[in-house]
Amino acid sequence: MSRLVIESGRSHREYWRDLWRYRELFYVLAWRDITVRYKQTAIGVIWALLQPLLTMIIFTVLFGHVAKMPSDGMPYPLLVLAASLPWQFISASLSSASQSLVGNSNLISKVYFPRLIIPASAVVTATVDLLISFVLMAAMMVWYQDWPTWRIVFLPAFILLAFLAALGPGLLITALNVQYRDFRYIIPFVIQLGFFISPVGYLSSTVPDKWRMLYSINPAVGVIDGFRWALLGGHNTIDPRGFILSLVVTAVLLWVGIAYFRKMERTFADVI
Repeated sequence: MSRLVIESGRSHREYWRDLWRYRELFYVLAWRDITVRYKQTAIGVIWALLQPLLTMIIFTVLFGHVAKMPSDGMPYPLLVLAASLPWQFISASLSSASQSLVGNSNLISKVYFPRLIIPASAVVTATVDLLISFVLMAAMMVWYQDWPTWRIVFLPAFILLAFLAALGPGLLITALNVQYRDFRYIIPFVIQLGFFISPVGYLSSTVPDKWRMLYSINPAVGVIDGFRWALLGGHNTIDPRGFILSLVVTAVLLWVGIAYFRKMERTFADVI
């Protein structure tokens, strides 16, 4: 009696070739997640605009008017909005990716395909929200007549950086969540903590120099500072040392996430 064995690519090279061979499945899963996200919602894609809009309003009142946080001569609402877009992308990516394997358990246990496709498609869904949110950013820039400079050409590079900064931890978290289901209770706390230690409502320049390198270990710092630098004019700058450190941490987390995901991938069908 013959048996059907479901296994991942036998070698590292074959695995990455399989990712290309199964690219249509990646498109299908990503499109399914996008349609499900907005299916039977009262206001549809407006949800992607409402979240950063509310964040901008709340932070402008609390940090801009009450706490009087510095804005380097830039309109404070734009300062917050330019940071809210990448942060909400990262947080949504981590939340979606962490549950992606568990949510597709039936598919994983029945057929072989590179499992990395599933959390990656979840991150793509959050990317669509990010692109929609740029409509709000453009409208606010027109309102304040704060026009982008030549630095806007680097925005796609920072979007890619945001994608990689979310993908690495996302792969690590989703693999851990398969092994230890109580991890789903830790993820919201980690995201909430990350929100306060990321420069959403304040500038990185307000962080004291003695804490700057420790603060820059957070990969979201480099992403948010990059978005502000690319989108906003004025005297907005990037701390080179902190930015390089964020890039290094992003690369390390991406490598660790892929390595651990690949190590545990063979056990997903049994554990899940």
